[in-house]
Amino acid sequence: MSAADGYTIRRFTPQRGVWSRLTARDSVVRRLDWVMLFAALALSGISTLLVYSATRGRTELNHGDPYYFLLRNMLNTGIGLGLAIGVLWVGHRSLRGAVPILYGLSVLFTLAVLTPLGATINGARSWIQLGGGFSIQPSEFTKITITLIMAILLAGKVDAGDRLHPDHRTVMEALGLAALPVLIILLMPDLGSVMVLVVIVLAVLLASGASNRWIAGLVGAGVIGCVLVWQLGVLDEYQINRFAAFANPAFDPAGVGYNTKQARIAIGSGGLSGSGLFHGSQTTGQFVPEQQTDFIFTVAGEELGFIGAGAIIFLLGVILWRACRIARESTELYGTIVAAGIIAWFAFQSFENIGMTLGIMPVTGLPLPFVSYGGSSMFAAWIAVGLLQSIKVQRPMSA
Repeated sequence: MSAADGYTIRRFTPQRGVWSRLTARDSVVRRLDWVMLFAALALSGISTLLVYSATRGRTELNHGDPYYFLLRNMLNTGIGLGLAIGVLWVGHRSLRGAVPILYGLSVLFTLAVLTPLGATINGARSWIQLGGGFSIQPSEFTKITITLIMAILLAGKVDAGDRLHPDHRTVMEALGLAALPVLIILLMPDLGSVMVLVVIVLAVLLASGASNRWIAGLVGAGVIGCVLVWQLGVLDEYQINRFAAFANPAFDPAGVGYNTKQARIAIGSGGLSGSGLFHGSQTTGQFVPEQQTDFIFTVAGEELGFIGAGAIIFLLGVILWRACRIARESTELYGTIVAAGIIAWFAFQSFENIGMTLGIMPVTGLPLPFVSYGGSSMFAAWIAVGLLQSIKVQRPMSA
């Protein structure tokens, strides 16, 4: 029938099946960075094995259940992966409107640590106890919110086409927002998290194209700040002793220097291929404290050897490489800045964690991304992966 007869001619278009939609060139599945995703999943899988090896015999920690930490680590990974999918589904651009609220909540939760709600673990008042054996470390999520709130301010006028680089007033506003949670975390005191946040801020400013005078000024202010922190006695005695042990490995080998000494023994005893999973003498003998969290890398070094430890470093390097590629190919400054902040966070924290187990960096209590046991650190790391994937997926496709 023709349209003149009162009927509309409709051309038949076959419906694509589910598999066709998933594998289409413009589908989200095809545009994901699967290399990064598989690397993060591999690290989380390795984490489960290492955490189980480090805790299965520690009855004072696992409450008599050898699978206690194993199951919780698997749960943390599952929740983290769900958070990454949620962030990808919402999208980093759509998330911009909620960032001020998320930033405000992170500041409030970080401030709550200094109230009676806070709990002190290993000398730092950095956690909030939720009951049932669960706790949350707000500073882990602050790494995300600081990156996002600074990216919104620094990229706003540039992405709108009003400016080529952020002006001085915008930079000052961004630094002011970053300074508030940093000062709160310094009061805990959680020096390790402060160091990570400072590195993130520097990376964000560099990626935004801000004047080099700001970078030089922040570095100078950082040096002055370190001197003042030391002179004013802001650091606790255990933190001062950690730096003393780093400067002098022979300092207090039975006390503050014990962790680093045992960590180096564990890694050194692994050799090329390791003693075998679940067969490390240092691990089964429980010589290394906090082995499931801060010193998880020692389990890999002892039981998986140089090959296994090298594989972890390689997988972390893959994530950083893919993140750098995403930052470089982003068509908006906002995405580039967010990716740069995450890159700086993962790179510095990985170097610091592995470095302190080898004795080349001071002990600060920073977890190894995707590998150390801990819900907050695992959730934050996977949220960051979700943001990176969103930046890649929402990049306009080339013709």
